[in-house]
Amino acid sequence: MSGSRVPPRVLTVAGSDSGGGAGIQADLKTMLALGVHGMSVITAVTAQNSLGVQGAWELPVEAVRAQYRSVVDDIGVQAVKTGMLASAELVEAVAELISGTDAPAVVDPVGVSKHGDPLLAASALDSVRERLLPVATVATPNLDEVAQLTGIRAESEGDLRRAADAVLEFGPRWVLIKGGHLAGDAVDLLTDGSEEYWLRAPRHDNRHTHGTGCTLASALASGLAKGLSVPDAAIAAKEYVTGAIEAGFALGAGIGPVDHGWRFRN
Repeated sequence: MSGSRVPPRVLTVAGSDSGGGAGIQADLKTMLALGVHGMSVITAVTAQNSLGVQGAWELPVEAVRAQYRSVVDDIGVQAVKTGMLASAELVEAVAELISGTDAPAVVDPVGVSKHGDPLLAASALDSVRERLLPVATVATPNLDEVAQLTGIRAESEGDLRRAADAVLEFGPRWVLIKGGHLAGDAVDLLTDGSEEYWLRAPRHDNRHTHGTGCTLASALASGLAKGLSVPDAAIAAKEYVTGAIEAGFALGAGIGPVDHGWRFRN
């Protein structure tokens, strides 16, 4: 096979979701659906289903570092995406690894699961602010994560710009504030402090939205790996995740996942 046919490579650094809707599993499914080669650094193993997170076991920092180095040093990456990084120690190790990698980084500052389970130790928040956000090409917090990181509670579309400015203070090049928890249309704000893009989609009346944040960040990283600009990658990612939410399906007794394969099934 000729080398020219090798797809762009994207590395996700995140936790495993045994239910397959979020985390590493969502990331790899998204990457496959978008035509890139997904690779993974597992930071934590969770016991998780449609009802919530029943347990989480963090991997040692040296295991995370070894996975990252083995992939990047041999295979190389065109983009990196980070998700669940449970402790300050892990956040700092991953920030250091990313800062030494010549590829765009999408940082999804995962704080709390869809069910309200904490996925980040409170002590790690400072490390996210001071170490991880400064190395991000794009940070993709939801409104709960914005509140955790900045203290700003965005309650309407008018608050999104103030929320974005507060996150940009920590040093990411771009921020995508996900307004999915607001009433009305699903609106996100992408800005680097000077350019501004409002990404709107109709809100789908579907409660099966597990994995939305992981999926959006992975789709964004996939677009960057293909060479798209940040705005174009974000617009394409929004379109993909909107279709996945619309096609989300029931699994188990609780909240089901978005459908990563919706384009194959349509």
